[in-house]
Amino acid sequence: MEREYTTQMHAAKLGIITPEMEKVAAKEHMDPEKLKNLIAKGHVIIPANKNHTALDPNGIGHALTTKINVNLGASRDAEDWNVEYQKVDMAVKYGAEAIMDLSSCGDTSSFRRHIASKCPAMLGTVPIYDALVYYKKELKKITAKEWLDVVRLHAEDGVDFLTIHCGINRETAAKFKRNKRKMNIVSRGGSIIYAWMEMTGNENPFFEYYDELLDICREYDVTISLGDACRPGCIADASDAAQIEELMTLGELTLRAWEKDVQVMIEGPGHMPMNQIAANMEIQKTLCHGAPFYVLGPLVTDIAPGYDHITSAIGGAMAAWHGASFLCYVTPAEHLRLPDLDDVKEGIMASKIAAHAADIAKGLPHATDPDDDMGDARQVLDWDKQFEIAIDPEKARRYRDSAAPEKEDSCSMCGNFCSVRNMNAILAGGEVKIFGE
Repeated sequence: MEREYTTQMHAAKLGIITPEMEKVAAKEHMDPEKLKNLIAKGHVIIPANKNHTALDPNGIGHALTTKINVNLGASRDAEDWNVEYQKVDMAVKYGAEAIMDLSSCGDTSSFRRHIASKCPAMLGTVPIYDALVYYKKELKKITAKEWLDVVRLHAEDGVDFLTIHCGINRETAAKFKRNKRKMNIVSRGGSIIYAWMEMTGNENPFFEYYDELLDICREYDVTISLGDACRPGCIADASDAAQIEELMTLGELTLRAWEKDVQVMIEGPGHMPMNQIAANMEIQKTLCHGAPFYVLGPLVTDIAPGYDHITSAIGGAMAAWHGASFLCYVTPAEHLRLPDLDDVKEGIMASKIAAHAADIAKGLPHATDPDDDMGDARQVLDWDKQFEIAIDPEKARRYRDSAAPEKEDSCSMCGNFCSVRNMNAILAGGEVKIFGE
């Protein structure tokens, strides 16, 4: 039976609570009516392409738990699709709510369709990359119609959210040229579109034909993720004129999308010192009218290659605490190579810790439930329960098993000096003996 609405936002404006809204509301301990109203305003999104048959929907936005995204995909230097499928499975296993396929070679459509048919996580892509793979011709020879045709292809394949670099138009590009940066444009999609505009002399096709783009998104209920072509690639470029100019344009494009009932989120920095993060979250909320903010990091220092999952988690926790809704994970391989399976796991864990820490700081209902359960388990030295609650049970158990303690109810660090065991004993009226037991 044909549904009465085209998108989740359209349904919300009509007063309809969709099955996806019901599921998300239950996960978030939120009244479905409240959730519906937030979606109608554009402050919450549920990316849910009608062709993504395996989707377990999640919400992103105001008053919801912070979600994380895992980037993956093959490249010409590392084209092993079996490994990419393993990364998909790992992302789902460890609780990532979204997966972005950033493949830049090979049979990308088959990979997308497989994920849409099997994977419960939200699926995102960047059609700009895929256009070069799909058409197999020089960048400057791709036409505006061809760019949009690839967007439709991704929508048909079941992609839930599309990152489109609409904000790097000729006006924004002129601002970028006048205000020199240390690292220019570091966004792959942004740099491709900028180069296309320079070589052809034409306007950004996604900006010029934005209404046609929105029509595609509305038809398939695809959320548009307005890409930040001018995100800072080093802390020296943070909060500069190009970044803010583009953000202003994205705010205007957000309103145009909402007029067509298309859900929107805004992509953000990037590299940024900690003292600028809170202000940037406020600027985004103001300029983009409360649309959910999706951040890469922010990475709070530039000098930690090999450890950028940590620099990102620091910035991500702060960003989410101050208003970001969606964190794109960063792995230890960032800036260095395509991440392997171990890198993916490290990136997921760092981002999940950042997201959870932010949810605690925001005071979301039930955010501290697992932490309270962990405190209870530690108080009674219930190791199995601690492993069950742990964000990574396998690693926690492996660490404990790798150094067996003298006494089973302690660990090899404290042994007979264990404060928990000794306090339990003394408060129960017993004695504490450090030596000679």
